[in-house]
Order: sequence, then structure tokens, then C-alpha cells
Amino acid sequence: MSKIIITQTKSQIKCPERQKATLRALGLGRIGKSITHEGTDQVMGMVTKVQHLVSVKQA
Repeated sequence: MSKIIITQTKSQIKCPERQKATLRALGLGRIGKSITHEGTDQVMGMVTKVQHLVSVKQA
């Protein structure tokens, strides 16, 4: 699997609780925080649900 870097770019304040939980599951929680994950189907599905809050780069 390829590594991806996920960075939170927008606030989660007015987001539904499910999207906040998805960000926590990814290891994010504040603007500017980055985390590296494997590019599995599960992680990519979570990224798709919060794509308006994060940016993704290939590592």
C-alpha cells in the first residue's frame, strides 16, 4: 500500500458529529495537524467523507 499524508485544513466546529468522529478516528482534531496513514480502502473512505475539511498528498 502507498502512504498518504492527511492534513486538516478547515475547522470541524459546525460539522455533524459523524464527521467529527471520522476526524478523530483519522487522528486529526485541529487545523494544520498532519498524519501519515496507509492508503487502504477504509482510510480512503473516511477521507472521502471529510474531503471538504482535509487535504491529501502521496508520501
